[in-house]
Amino acid sequence: MNFYKMKTSFFILSLIFLSSCKENKKVRVLPIIGNYDVEYSNVEGKEVTDTIYPKIPEFSYLNQDSVVISSKSMKGKVWIADFFFTSCPTICPKMTSQMKRLSFLTKDLEQYVQYLSFSINPTKDQPSVLRKYIKLNGITAKNWYFLTGDEEQTHDLGVNYFNVFANKDIASEGGYAHSPAFVLVDTEGYVRGVYVGTDTKQVDLLQKDLRKLLKYEYNYEISE
Repeated sequence: MNFYKMKTSFFILSLIFLSSCKENKKVRVLPIIGNYDVEYSNVEGKEVTDTIYPKIPEFSYLNQDSVVISSKSMKGKVWIADFFFTSCPTICPKMTSQMKRLSFLTKDLEQYVQYLSFSINPTKDQPSVLRKYIKLNGITAKNWYFLTGDEEQTHDLGVNYFNVFANKDIASEGGYAHSPAFVLVDTEGYVRGVYVGTDTKQVDLLQKDLRKLLKYEYNYEISE
């Protein structure tokens, strides 16, 4: 092979490689939320930085049917999560009402989306109590788990990973305090959005962002 042919072949292979890199690079239409770390490394004498985003760790809880649900068992689905307790006299009823409304609005996305409501008072909120709460609120969504488990782990999960304040507070009505956040989590475990779950406009924005995420990052054929 002469020099010209070798040069041409190398050029073509370079284009293929660059094209492949562009195709494999994930397009993000929503930001990743949370405190991130920056790692520094040296590559061929040059300092390279890499942003490390927080990822929700593996977890395991009982759902309303006393079935063990782990993060692994929901692999491949986008999550919409909140933190609540059934005896909450303040924001929880409105949050549950808005989440219920959202589940109706996203009925066509049922196969792609998993709703999660973590109880921050698991001592009281055993599966039987969660079932009564579901019935009382007329919830029929098949892709909605109400979860109960270790209280300390749940509070840690909310504060440090889901960006939701949730803790005991004897000064608050019901003995617990938490933020009214609805959290959008992608299939990789990264938080992609946090919304005010008591605000209709914010919940509508969540639906819009959910559809955008599924359509443009996961290439599902869905309406926006």
